[in-house]
Amino acid sequence: MALPLISPMLATPGGLPPAAQDAQWAYETKQDGQRTVVYLAGDGSVVLRARSGEDITAAYPELAALGPALGDTPAVLDGEVLALDADGRADFQSLQSRMGLAHAPGRAARKAARAPVHLALFDVLHLAGSELLGEPYRRRRAALESLGLAGPFWSTPGALVGHGEEALRATREHGLEGLVCKRLDSRYEPGIRSRAWIKIRNTRGVDVVVGGWQPGKGRLTGLPGSLLLGQFDGAGRLRYVGNVGTGWSEAERVELAALLRRYASDAAPFDPVPPVPPAAGVRWVLPRLVGEVRHSTRTRAGLLRQPSWLRLRQDLTPEDSAALLPEELR
Repeated sequence: MALPLISPMLATPGGLPPAAQDAQWAYETKQDGQRTVVYLAGDGSVVLRARSGEDITAAYPELAALGPALGDTPAVLDGEVLALDADGRADFQSLQSRMGLAHAPGRAARKAARAPVHLALFDVLHLAGSELLGEPYRRRRAALESLGLAGPFWSTPGALVGHGEEALRATREHGLEGLVCKRLDSRYEPGIRSRAWIKIRNTRGVDVVVGGWQPGKGRLTGLPGSLLLGQFDGAGRLRYVGNVGTGWSEAERVELAALLRRYASDAAPFDPVPPVPPAAGVRWVLPRLVGEVRHSTRTRAGLLRQPSWLRLRQDLTPEDSAALLPEELR
């Protein structure tokens, strides 16, 4: 049967609902993957569409078996395609090598054979000819769970009703990306970033050493647009861990600019030197400034994902912050 095209509902960044309302919300684990609406026509076929509406079916051939698994029941499901590491956590860096293969089915098939993805399903929008968008979340969730969709490359992860603080704490303890809070009475709002769904991203604070900077443009001319960050390994080498370009007030940028000029250097302090293109206009500094940044996770190469500047740590010297790099990344 013909199925309606549906844009995914989006969550609004925020915090946990008030404790008095806790029992009115469900809590789902948030993992870092590619949002996907799944179209199952009931004839064994599967079509996957990204948040943009692009057909990405060919990028994930291992998910084709979901159609026969559901049988002759037509459905539109909402979920997330994940690349899981050995501990069952989402590894977005691994997934990126699959996301661009919708037009390269041969490469996608070879990668699927070596490292299959996993589809986490968390909502049903259309089922057996009936549209469910206006149904409350609790009923849609019950309908989804009744389908029993658990297979080699897909699952229906559980949702916890109430106990939001415990759920959030568990995601932090297990190194997961965060939590999505969904109001039990919420209808599905296609394409809308709704307050009925709240996403909480776990972030971590870490001390870093500034090794260089890139000038800003426009009103930021002469001020730092981004900083090149490093952490010391056990041998005293400053290892590059990424760039940060957000989190400062205008006054903080001015203060940083003065400090960066004071510590200007002709040589890069990083070992090895990061592969920065000449056009980037990087200016190196002596590794004297210590700051604290917030980030979500690290890549396998040790780079900080989604860093945001928190503060200058004038109470710390680089010597105080020696051996900052995690043991497994040295």
